[in-house]
Amino acid sequence: MQKIGKQTIQFNCPPSITSTACIVGPKEAQGPLAKYFDKCLEDEFWGEKTWEKAESKIIKETVNMVIAKSGVPSSNIDYCFAGDLLNQCISSSFGLRDLNIPFLGIFGACSTFVEGLILSSIFVEGGAGNTSLCAASSHFCSAEKQFRFPLELGNQRPPTSQWTVTGAGSAIISKTGNGPFITNATVGKIVDMGIKDANNMGAAMAPAALDTLITHLKDTNRKPSYYDAIITGDLGHIGKEVVIELAEKEGFNIRSNYNDCGVLIFDKESQDTHSGGSGCACCGSVFSGYLYDQLKSKKLKKILLIATGALTNATSSQQGESIPGIAHAVSIEI
Repeated sequence: MQKIGKQTIQFNCPPSITSTACIVGPKEAQGPLAKYFDKCLEDEFWGEKTWEKAESKIIKETVNMVIAKSGVPSSNIDYCFAGDLLNQCISSSFGLRDLNIPFLGIFGACSTFVEGLILSSIFVEGGAGNTSLCAASSHFCSAEKQFRFPLELGNQRPPTSQWTVTGAGSAIISKTGNGPFITNATVGKIVDMGIKDANNMGAAMAPAALDTLITHLKDTNRKPSYYDAIITGDLGHIGKEVVIELAEKEGFNIRSNYNDCGVLIFDKESQDTHSGGSGCACCGSVFSGYLYDQLKSKKLKKILLIATGALTNATSSQQGESIPGIAHAVSIEI
């Protein structure tokens, strides 16, 4: 692999995404992508006593599922990269503590899934191992309790708010395989435009998504039309429109081939999710289910997946801090 431009890694022997798996909650099961998910839960607790325990179970079972689907024994997987939104990433570390695979916990907020894809690809391409696994999870109830208000309060959600996806996505990255292949990775920079509203994450993350998109296109000397689809992670309806408008001001027209996982996963009108979906599982489940299916069936042959994250927590919000954004991108081709 080699670095090209300012922030992009080009993989000369592109790693293959050999299998994916995803589990989602009941609201996601009522959305337009339901048929692409491996398992849809009937309730948010899934037999556990707390939402946090349920999230740990979701990521655990998603990882077990992707290993089973791959046919690769867990003893042959060299590394596991996983993360979530809960304090100190406890969903991943508690859920995967019995996995017995060398573990690297990662945090990029809602960009964690693509961060895992990037790190897995670097380790595989760089010769540190032959196979890596990445996973990310989130849960609506646990995220609301941590970042905004306990559900018991019944607070009114403003129109700019998004619905954190309950679920998890996972993928296995291998040195060999028939693809789809990760050909390039663009590591994002922290971008902070001073937005402080925790109920408007899409607007807070949109500038970071635009920065990574433009950097990727310049580093690779590509135009937006190179890709069949450019997909951001969880900007929702508001963030998506912000990116489109800002891109046009920079001379890039992405209207015809751009969409967002937070827009795709829910039906805005019938499901009352306001500005759409968010959370680590938003990008993770939409890619591991819907987008991976589109790539394998060759309905899409080249996509640019840009996962976005809001680098905030309850403490920083309470202290009046702004919300820094981050976005990481991978180009995936079949």
